[in-house]
Amino acid sequence: MPFENLSIDTLANIYIGLLGLAVLLYAVLDGYDLGVGLLIPPREERFRDDMIASIGPYWDANETWLVLAVGLLLFAFPEAHSDILQTLYLPATFMLVGLILRGVSFDFRAKVAQVKKRKWDLTFKYGSLLTTLAQGYMLGIWVTGLRTDWAAQGFALLSALGVTAAYAFIGACWLILKSEGELQQKAFYWARRGLGILAGGIIAVSLANLFLHEEVRNLWLSAPWGYVLMAIPIACFALLGLCAVVLKRLPAAEGRGEWLPFGIALLVFVLCFGAFGVSYYPFVVPGELTIMDAVADANSLRFLLVGASIVVPCILAYTFMVYRIFAGKSEKLSYY
Repeated sequence: MPFENLSIDTLANIYIGLLGLAVLLYAVLDGYDLGVGLLIPPREERFRDDMIASIGPYWDANETWLVLAVGLLLFAFPEAHSDILQTLYLPATFMLVGLILRGVSFDFRAKVAQVKKRKWDLTFKYGSLLTTLAQGYMLGIWVTGLRTDWAAQGFALLSALGVTAAYAFIGACWLILKSEGELQQKAFYWARRGLGILAGGIIAVSLANLFLHEEVRNLWLSAPWGYVLMAIPIACFALLGLCAVVLKRLPAAEGRGEWLPFGIALLVFVLCFGAFGVSYYPFVVPGELTIMDAVADANSLRFLLVGASIVVPCILAYTFMVYRIFAGKSEKLSYY
């Protein structure tokens, strides 16, 4: 059998790495299209059509990473999967309802009578809002170690708002890259507004993390990892400051450098995710279950790794292909 010489420790680290990759790519890729959904204006139809066209070729493929992440958690860390879904059953249900509303409204908006189109556009918007709030709430509860007390609920609500603001910001940056004219100017405005909210969220979550788990606090306040972890929020603020300058100057740049805001947003997402990964490794449920406590049988993991070594590169390849084919400014969607 392939991979038969891999130890259980190595397998556990491979699978937590694959799980982390899937979650990161989902947060970035589906994050921006959820953000575009959040920003849909209720009264300006010409903007709504162009905004949905900007994510039309990508959004189905982006959600593949969520399916992969849930599958990896189930097969590689079944005990953690059970604990997480038992605690987060309701918000996970709300997230799925939001994703379903988005999928249904995306198709129906193009097929109903013109007078009903706005209703489905708003369904797409509020389905996106429900999804982002649910994901942020789930992240907050996970970070607390699946606690359900009032303090954990408060942190989860803060996390829900923070994730929603982050998605809206990266969605605005995506629109700067993919749109032109009035919509692009509107996207500049949304991105500038989102910068301050995102910075406040990073400060709040960074401080809250220091008080949630003693292990995390000790890691942040000790050398050498403490220096690395403390440098991450500083780097994020430096990037957001750079982004503020870029957003101020780009409207007069005649199309040059339109990729910069989205590129900076990507770096901020990666840095924040890296801080989470370093802070909570080797826990799969912070403070409760390590990857070795929750890992599945070694023989099963070796067998599944054969499939994962084929599936993950395939998903990466077609994701890259989709973005390469549809590079450049977005065009009107055609449903026929």
